[in-house]
Amino acid sequence: MSKFQELAKVLEREIAQWEGAPVEESIGTVIEIGDSVATVYGLRKAVYGELVEFESGASGIVMNLEESGTGVVVLSGENGVKDGEEARGTGNVVSVPGGDALLGRVVDPLGRAIDGKGDIKVGERYPIEVEAAPVIERAPVNMPLETGALSIDAMIPIGRGQRELIIGDRQVGKTTLAVDAIINQLGKDVICIYCAIGQKASSVAAIVHNLEKHNAMSYTAVVLAAASDSAALQYIAPYAACAMAESFMHKGRDVLVVYDDLSKHAVAYRALSLLLRRPPGREAFPGDVFYLHSRLLERAAKLSEKRGGGSITALPIIETQAGDISSYIPTNVISITDGQVFLDAELFASGFRPAVDVGLSVSRVGGSAQFKAVRKLSGRLRLDLAQYREMAAFAQFGSDLDKATRDKLRQGERLMEALKQGQGTPYSMVQEALILFAAVNGYLADVFVENVGKFLCGFLEHVKTGYQETLGVIGKTKEISDECEKALRKAADEYTAQWKN
Repeated sequence: MSKFQELAKVLEREIAQWEGAPVEESIGTVIEIGDSVATVYGLRKAVYGELVEFESGASGIVMNLEESGTGVVVLSGENGVKDGEEARGTGNVVSVPGGDALLGRVVDPLGRAIDGKGDIKVGERYPIEVEAAPVIERAPVNMPLETGALSIDAMIPIGRGQRELIIGDRQVGKTTLAVDAIINQLGKDVICIYCAIGQKASSVAAIVHNLEKHNAMSYTAVVLAAASDSAALQYIAPYAACAMAESFMHKGRDVLVVYDDLSKHAVAYRALSLLLRRPPGREAFPGDVFYLHSRLLERAAKLSEKRGGGSITALPIIETQAGDISSYIPTNVISITDGQVFLDAELFASGFRPAVDVGLSVSRVGGSAQFKAVRKLSGRLRLDLAQYREMAAFAQFGSDLDKATRDKLRQGERLMEALKQGQGTPYSMVQEALILFAAVNGYLADVFVENVGKFLCGFLEHVKTGYQETLGVIGKTKEISDECEKALRKAADEYTAQWKN
């Protein structure tokens, strides 16, 4: 049999098996490309958020649907896209990998590894944009998320499933506070995701090194949209990080997500919106800039037991200009979150770190998500600090002060010193309870202000060596019973006597 006869038989068989069903595809042509935005004519069945693939191998996301064409923001391979080339709708939205394969890795907002450790084994993929869990599927926030920062755990408690904003000027310790919270989750069965938006790659490399040094990368994933990346990648970065977090939450795990920072995210979205020729509003931001962050932060939740009981705790970071928390983006995010930790530049410059301004900071979850022993002691702490701030304002005028006022000022100075904490040195909840016990019960009264830190370190060590059983009871019950209080007073009296000698 000749080759032609064989070919004829193959063709006959193919024709006989051909079903003739029409194949429907969404195909368009690029008519304009520039600044990461392609205008595509065609794509008549495109939907908002759909992933589009270009003939050159680039990919993009549909963000504008108009009669004259479809606005596609190019996510990768922008330099290869040319006028006149074909663009094809995939029928899928942008999705990222999830699960344990991400832990210990640094990925871009599309879920591709950028840490030089090889590709990530992709199992299930998760769409970056999904609806937030409805109210009926949520549970009350009542479990503490221990940050290890005494001033926060004592007075601005954060619960698992909460959204707590970290806000302040540049270079006042916002990222440090968030990274220390991640480091403090070691051994607490909390997955952490750090999302860097518009940060320098070198700064993020230093953060990753710091996390590795404290063995925190074993339960942490880092999503990086660097300052050198396109506005499109910076725009989708937090949604990608949230989708990765949801892959754990829906399996019943607790997740902490840090968005660093949403100011740069809003700026990236403004750039995209202006390139897409959307009408600008206040400060040139588009009209839906509130929805930009509300649909992201509403996905942080504590799920009910029926849904597995997992949670996502969000710590968004916002950078202010000259301490102005009443500007556009800060007020938007403050109104979405369940409270804010305000870091003050003056406190930071004076050496008080973390520079938490207790007066402007608040947590709307309150004591329901707080270690009971810490809650019992911190009520007096907030009151004493409020009185100290009020009296300190009058004392600076140099007028004669009565003994009661001088005592309040002395106590306030020592409380402020007790709240100081070094970078990368988080406290356990029991240690925080011991420090508060010594601070609010007047054991620091006779200690020079500059020696308060040394006194408290020695006191912790004294209790640890001589009162192990008491510490065990406090750690187990999370309360300071009358017996425990008696033992702690005895320990404090012993150590104070040693200190004086």
